[in-house]
Amino acid sequence: KAHCELVGMQPGDVAVTYADSSALERDFDFRCGYYGEKIVLYAQQLGLNTCWAALTFNKRMVKRILRNGESLCMVIALGYGETQGKTRKSKRPDEVAEIGPDCPEWFRQGVEAALKAPTAMNQQKFRFSLSGNDPEIRIRGIGPYSGVDLGIAAYHFETASGVHLSHP
Repeated sequence: KAHCELVGMQPGDVAVTYADSSALERDFDFRCGYYGEKIVLYAQQLGLNTCWAALTFNKRMVKRILRNGESLCMVIALGYGETQGKTRKSKRPDEVAEIGPDCPEWFRQGVEAALKAPTAMNQQKFRFSLSGNDPEIRIRGIGPYSGVDLGIAAYHFETASGVHLSHP
């Protein structure tokens, strides 16, 4: 009833709400990775172990609990693990970015942090570039969950460098 007064509706009018979610849908995988990794790192700070699960969970079981219109991007497992994880092989900074002698230290730190980020099957299919002082991240090749990986790497870069990344 209060909303009728707010927007000047008359008796018999029908309230309709419209939201263009196309921008959110376009960036859905990136946002899933970016904000999911915030949850992952916060949980780790609280002493919990975490694991992104993309290919190793029962998708049929999860789909049963989703409501109409909902979609699942990934699953993040939280709990107390037996170990703190294991070291994995990582690319070198020069394999994912051009890092020359004139490269700003914040850019170098951001790239190194992104290389510590988890990615699907440890593929690290991202590429950083720098145009002036404007860093950018792009997918390099196609792989499973590339958009999610891009979001995860972007969050690590921004956290370490203190600089916002643009992405396609």
